[in-house]
Amino acid sequence: MAKIIAVLALAACAGVVLFAGWQRGWADSATEKMSGAERLEYARRRSGAKIRERFLAAGIDRPRLVFLRAFKKEGELELWALGGGAKQFKLIATFPVLAASGKPGPKRREGDRQVPEGFYRIDRFNPQSAYHLSLGIDYPNASDRVRSDPQHPGSDIFVHGKDVTIGCLPLGDEGIEQLYLALEDAQRSWKAKLEIPVHIFPARMGGETWESFRREQVESAPELAAFWAELQPGYDAFEKTRVVPLVSTGADGAYKVEERTAAPLGPRFD
Repeated sequence: MAKIIAVLALAACAGVVLFAGWQRGWADSATEKMSGAERLEYARRRSGAKIRERFLAAGIDRPRLVFLRAFKKEGELELWALGGGAKQFKLIATFPVLAASGKPGPKRREGDRQVPEGFYRIDRFNPQSAYHLSLGIDYPNASDRVRSDPQHPGSDIFVHGKDVTIGCLPLGDEGIEQLYLALEDAQRSWKAKLEIPVHIFPARMGGETWESFRREQVESAPELAAFWAELQPGYDAFEKTRVVPLVSTGADGAYKVEERTAAPLGPRFD
């Protein structure tokens, strides 16, 4: 009798798994046929209340400014926001990055499979992506254009849905829906285009875990030491102030970070 019950239980579990897989496959095929507007409507029905609850839990009714930080080693992307007359950003959500490619260090050429590292911005919204929804990152930026392959630096780096990647940051469909809606809603609050900074770090750059990781990586790739030393002030400044620092690029492509104690009043950070 016990064996029969066990067999029936396994069959039921298998049925649930098969049904879930079929349901997910149906949802994928259904959204692929949707226009961008239809996908956004679908995303708002499925994920709009969830991201709204996250903002309210952080004490923000409507986001005025938004900021993203990604950590390659930990496989995480953070959404921060500033609301009302607040002076410091608050953490709204931490999304797991569901797949990774490449290794620690910056992206320097097309086809290297690297996720970039550095200080970037969201430069486009794509509601009809091959990966459900996607947010474009402005790689190559001013620094990359100096330091990367002059002919073939690579391009089309996105935060997107699904769980596969070659150099991008996939959050799964529900993850990208929440993030996309959050950024779109913040954009709508401005008549001018909202600048959305994206800081991508090799890891969380503090504590013993970071120091151990840094030593290990620099031992095999010494050139990372100088590059990561440029990123460190950007990480430290936000950890200290919870205000996005001002970042510029020198003629040699090196990043220059200036700590700020107050967020900008307008939609731009520079």
